[in-house]
Amino acid sequence: MLESLNKIYNVGLYIRLSREDDDKTLESESITNQKSLLLQYVKENNLRVYDIYIDDGYSGTNFDRPDFNRLLKDIELGKINMVITKDMSRLGRDYIGTGNLIEKYFPEHNVRYIAVTDNIDTFLDSSNNDIAPFKAIMNDMYAKDISKKIKSSLKAKMKEGKWVGGRTPFGYNQDKNDKNHLVINKEQADIVKRIFDMCLEGLSFYKIAKQLTNEKVKTPAEYYSFEWKGHYNLRYGQWHSKTIRDILTNRMYIGDLVQNKRSKVNYKVKKIVKNNTNDYIVVENTHEAIIDKEIFYEVQKIIPKNKGRNEKKENHLLDGLLYCGDCGHRISIKSRRKKDNRCYTICNYYRTYMKQRLCTTHSNNYDELEKIIINSLTKMCLNYINKDKIKYSVLNNLKDSNKINNKKELEILILDIKQINNNLDIIYIDKLNKKITEEQFERVKIKLENELSIKQKKYNELNSNINNSISKESKNKVIIKYINKFLSMEKPSRELIINLIDKIEIFEDKTINIKVTFSNNY
Repeated sequence: MLESLNKIYNVGLYIRLSREDDDKTLESESITNQKSLLLQYVKENNLRVYDIYIDDGYSGTNFDRPDFNRLLKDIELGKINMVITKDMSRLGRDYIGTGNLIEKYFPEHNVRYIAVTDNIDTFLDSSNNDIAPFKAIMNDMYAKDISKKIKSSLKAKMKEGKWVGGRTPFGYNQDKNDKNHLVINKEQADIVKRIFDMCLEGLSFYKIAKQLTNEKVKTPAEYYSFEWKGHYNLRYGQWHSKTIRDILTNRMYIGDLVQNKRSKVNYKVKKIVKNNTNDYIVVENTHEAIIDKEIFYEVQKIIPKNKGRNEKKENHLLDGLLYCGDCGHRISIKSRRKKDNRCYTICNYYRTYMKQRLCTTHSNNYDELEKIIINSLTKMCLNYINKDKIKYSVLNNLKDSNKINNKKELEILILDIKQINNNLDIIYIDKLNKKITEEQFERVKIKLENELSIKQKKYNELNSNINNSISKESKNKVIIKYINKFLSMEKPSRELIINLIDKIEIFEDKTINIKVTFSNNY
């Protein structure tokens, strides 16, 4: 051992500072101070420095660091036979990885390791070396604790409605004055609005993507490439169905902040996994909306109707709306036959499990089926319009009267709630000034809080009823608009059909059930 201590050493000084360490107030953790301490140590011990290896901003739980890898390479090339760090935590905070280095890797490569402030020297027979594994575990526990604190802090910000993500959603930028707030990027927002409009027109994800690509509309990847690298990446430029789907289903566009969609497996494994939707953190009305809520939820109803549609040469009016009334699976429309120019429907479940006979063909001439559906829908629309006119004329005056009364009642409740809160403040001040006893304060407080609870509950119910009434009226106006447009057209568009029809069920006995958006009846 004495001989090995007296031999010539080529020293590699390793310095590491992670992002977590940036939050520390201890100056000794800085790169400059680590470097100063290590250089002073080698000077006092007459050691020769081969090179200094610095990883700034790298976690100790991950050993894939640029300069650390360079250090290992120099060890294997025989350029270094001694490694010195300020303490063991600079080498790493994963006790398994750190232990492997000290107990196996360094001895196998005849490398002497020294952690200055921990008094660890692997070439000395010292009790400090015996407790090195325990120090490694403590460093690991510290990393775990830091990880928990960071996660807790981020989740707290999310629940407060603050944006804490990296890349902002397409259509938004970080506010220059507040990095935790999102502001609209007008150029991108116009593209988002157009995608929603195209979906309302009845176009599938694929058709929307194809049209945007053909028109050379910039993709999200092109925007992010421009922002990050200063130039466009020529590999991008192609819109994909998944991108369209992600945009159309993103609640962020109605002003709600949706975060915690993904997370790392743990503080050591950096793999990202998708969280369950129940674990999402949603805060409403945190930023300016790009898409109106009514339009957004209308699109959510349309999406299932366009899902699974074949992108074929001929587009059918009832694509994605046909279902088997017997097994519940979709009914698809086969390609038009050349010999008689006809196309037929077929149950997808039957086609998949034809040999097992789990269902029947449900074959119908599509053109005839479409005529029947359109005629039936026309009758249902006319019936609805007539009923609506009668209902409107009878209930119109009553509705106006109810609105006025509800509004007045709401205003009275707001004043009552305000007065109760003021009274609570007054009795609290009286208690502090000892004008009333603790017992008197508690008695009055309980009485006022019970009264406040009753008033608040009544206010919430009345406000909810008013909002629901407005929403129903608004929705009915939209439906009436679609119905009038449908009745005025010789051949309806797919946009109108998917906004008027929820589902069409076809049974083997040729019975057809049409579920429309404006009625619960078939």
